[in-house]
Parts: sequence; C-alpha cells; structure tokens
Amino acid sequence: MFEDLKPHIADLRKRLVVSCIAIVVMFFVCFTFYEPILDWMMVPVKNALPTGSNMIAVSIEETFFTAMKVAFFAGFIASLPVIFWQLWLFLAPGLYDHEKKLVIPFVFFATLMFLLGASFAYYVVVPVGFSFLIAFGSTVVTVLPSIGTYVGFFTKIMIGFGIAFELPVITFFLAKIGIVDDRMLKDFFRYAIVLIFIVAAVLTPPDVISQVLMAAPLILLYGISIYIAKVFNPASKDEEEDDEEE
Repeated sequence: MFEDLKPHIADLRKRLVVSCIAIVVMFFVCFTFYEPILDWMMVPVKNALPTGSNMIAVSIEETFFTAMKVAFFAGFIASLPVIFWQLWLFLAPGLYDHEKKLVIPFVFFATLMFLLGASFAYYVVVPVGFSFLIAFGSTVVTVLPSIGTYVGFFTKIMIGFGIAFELPVITFFLAKIGIVDDRMLKDFFRYAIVLIFIVAAVLTPPDVISQVLMAAPLILLYGISIYIAKVFNPASKDEEEDDEEE
C-alpha cells in the first residue's frame, strides 16, 4: 500500500517545492519595497486612530520582523496563481481529460475569489472591527497599537477571508467530479451555519459586528455553492423524492 502512495507523495513534494520557490522569490521581490506595502496595510487602522496617534514598535527588532511578515504576506498573494496551478496539477491525474482542460478557469477564479475575500476584509471588516476596538475605552486609555501585532492580525484576517471565499470554487470542483450535489449541501446547511459562525468568531476581532460581517457573505456564498452544485451535479429525482417523503 505504501508503494502505491510513493508516486503521489513524490508528486505532492514536487508541487510543494515549486509553490515554496515561487513564494520565496516573490518574498525577496516584495521585501525590497515593503514600506509602500506596509503603508497600504496600515491605512484602515490609521483612519481609526485618534488624531495625532501613531503606530509604535515595542522592541528594537519588531520593525525588521514586521517587514519580513509584510514581504511574506505580499509574496504569498503574488504567488497565488502558481500555488493554485500546482494544486490543480497535483489533482489532475485523477481527472478525466475534459476536466483537466479546466486548469485556466480554476486558477483564474480561485485567485479572483481569494482577492475578493481579502478585499472585502480590507475595505469592510478591518475598518469596522478596528474602529470599534479602538473607540472602546478610548476616553480612559490612549490606544497605541503595536505595528507587529497589527500586521499579524491583519494578515490572519486577510488570508482567512481569502480562503473562506474559495467556497464556490471548491464546490464547483467537487460537483464536477461527482463528490457533492445540491441535496448534500442543502442537508448540511444547518451545520454549515454553525461552522460559519465559529470560523467568524475565530478569525475576526472579538465583536459581534465583525463576526456578522464575515458570517453574512459566507452564508451567501454557501447559497451560491448550492446553486453551483445544482447546475453541475444535481441530485437525482429519486433522491429528491426520498427527501420530500422524509
């Protein structure tokens, strides 16, 4: 059995190496101009800070390691097409010939949905979440956010939203190869709602508004995923009739 897995493990290692090389190359490219990227990342929190307030570094090395975090995050985003391409190549041996031709649409829409999720986080969730957190108790204490802590939290939210917005793309792929259909997604809907709110609570700032801002689009995306499954792999009439009888 292990012998049968060797080719798959070797192929997985190859795809991971190529993806890591792409990230490392883009990391060094982005590190050379991390300052404008960092300025862009700080816009939401700067707009939420009281007038005259600035971000701070609480240790000597914090600015350097923050620059590395920024470069890695930007390099990861820039490498997304390569990462999704390698993911498709890893899965391709198990697909039919006509399914293998979907590589370009898969890479394009997977990258697009990740960027849409990250953009939603940047323009909606981060400003609202940090405005609430900074305003809370600001009459008692002076809020001076640490740049390292902010960048770490910012990247977690951006990547989390980007991955969450991949739901329709993942559903399309699973529906095309016959793993899921619309009936399965409908039956799982009540559990999906619970999971969505758990994910939202983990990835967003600890306030209800930010959690709802993440949960609401995810619920909408789940509904879109049901429609996608219905188009590309609808449940059989017999299964639908069984559900109605139950």
